[in-house]
Amino acid sequence: MITSDIHMHSSFSSDSESPMESMIQGALAKGLKTICFTEHLDYEYPSDTEEPLFLVDIDAYTKKLTELREIYKKDIEILYGIEFGLLPHLAGRYDAVASAHDFDFIIGSSHLVSAPWYMKDIEFIKKNGHAPENMRHGDPYEDDFWEGRSVEDICELYFKTISNNIQAYKNFDTYAHIDYVIRYAPEKNKDYTYKKYASILDEALKAIINQNLALEINTAGYKYGLGQPNPQADILKRYRELGGEKITIGADAHKPEHIAYDFSKTHDLLTGLGFKYYTVFKKRQPIMLPL
Repeated sequence: MITSDIHMHSSFSSDSESPMESMIQGALAKGLKTICFTEHLDYEYPSDTEEPLFLVDIDAYTKKLTELREIYKKDIEILYGIEFGLLPHLAGRYDAVASAHDFDFIIGSSHLVSAPWYMKDIEFIKKNGHAPENMRHGDPYEDDFWEGRSVEDICELYFKTISNNIQAYKNFDTYAHIDYVIRYAPEKNKDYTYKKYASILDEALKAIINQNLALEINTAGYKYGLGQPNPQADILKRYRELGGEKITIGADAHKPEHIAYDFSKTHDLLTGLGFKYYTVFKKRQPIMLPL
């Protein structure tokens, strides 16, 4: 049984309205022993309003977590984490945050891709003959990210960001939802396989292994109707073939009902692929737990 969910968000993240205490109570209802809040910090996330997105108030977050950790200390272990939305040029800013706070666990993620096919960028290029100095970053979550481009081109571009991000910044513990991009593809994971992107994905998996990072199994893939977690089974199999051992498990829940989502399926998938342990980080140190 998997008793730890170490990727979840509360109202301290821009994409959640769930109070932190409701998430804790949801975890208790699922019988979990350990959870980790991993609130979003995505510098330069595009916003169409004056209100910035995904810039967690770390001081307020830390204060609330500390209060609730004390209240629930006899019931559940609550770990202190954060999720960095990586871009190579932001490495220094993230390193400063990591150094300034006593996190148990840091997630590295690829959410944004710099890509010159948003209409504003295309119009600028046509007019000026070159890309804008601050070319818009795009999230595959947005429908217009996919307009006028093939799924294969976007997936290749996205998967290449992983190795680039790791080369630029290494001070984190697990790489999350490595095929996040597929959640939002027009036909989701239809016709999507490891083999189609093998060379790029191998480079990313080797970078994770060589830097002694963990690979996250993000069970939200089931919630999004993929029938698989992120990453899906063929990538997990390849990770193990390449020598990868450290696996972290999180449901990426933003609501209490999504905590530990399909953990039983995930347990069976991992054991079927030959994994014997999963990893929880405390004070940035890996602890291996039996599946």
